[in-house]
Amino acid sequence: MLVLLGDSTAVGIGDLVPGGWRGFGPILSSAYSDNGYRNYAASGARLADVRRTQLPQALRDKPSAAVVIAGVNDTLRSDFSVRRMHEDLDHVCRELIAAGVAVVTVRFHDQGRVFKLPGRLRRVLKDRIDEYNRVVDVVVARHGVRCVDLHTMPGAYELDTWAVDRLHPSERGHRMLARAFAAELRAVGLQFGDVSLECSGGRELTVWHHMAWLMLKGIPWLWKRGADLLPLLWADESAEAIGPVPGEVFPADTGRL
Repeated sequence: MLVLLGDSTAVGIGDLVPGGWRGFGPILSSAYSDNGYRNYAASGARLADVRRTQLPQALRDKPSAAVVIAGVNDTLRSDFSVRRMHEDLDHVCRELIAAGVAVVTVRFHDQGRVFKLPGRLRRVLKDRIDEYNRVVDVVVARHGVRCVDLHTMPGAYELDTWAVDRLHPSERGHRMLARAFAAELRAVGLQFGDVSLECSGGRELTVWHHMAWLMLKGIPWLWKRGADLLPLLWADESAEAIGPVPGEVFPADTGRL
């Protein structure tokens, strides 16, 4: 069985089909010979939610494969703590691996390049993403977790990879994720077939859709989130850096993000 844990991207938001959100989950599941599938992701979820709520549910299913996508919502909060994120992600991956589950997660891209955030806010959020990606590197190396780097994924910064909100993948973006996850899970011996990038059934978007969303919903969303985001504009320092973990060596920063 394949299980999904995480936030709104794992829910499938951005890939709207008749009946609701689809996303990479069903697409990836259809390429798996096992073909069992459960999605425990929730829109707005943080890593702590994955650890406390979604993980216990998923473990009861005795899955053979798991995709974990979370962390972005943590980076958008005023109580951002890279140390807590490390503890939560490490716990989730450790428990899944101990249960014999093949796990794949992600390193995140520079979201400011897609969403076109104001300069100072983009830099602060990019710093947070960089910090979290270093956590991902440590956890991946420690537990042998597979990982997809969204920053280096071909087409990651093309407009049609993203839904109208520019925060969630479009149908094409979700198919790209499903294909990348399938390749990582095949690498550990699971029977995942190839995933087509040919779109069918999803909503087609134009540049005008993106512009209209930004004006009518995107800017109001930023204003609503002001209590968390605006203090970042005059913060002198980025959030706390995670210190060395005993017995672990942090990978060198590649400078890719």
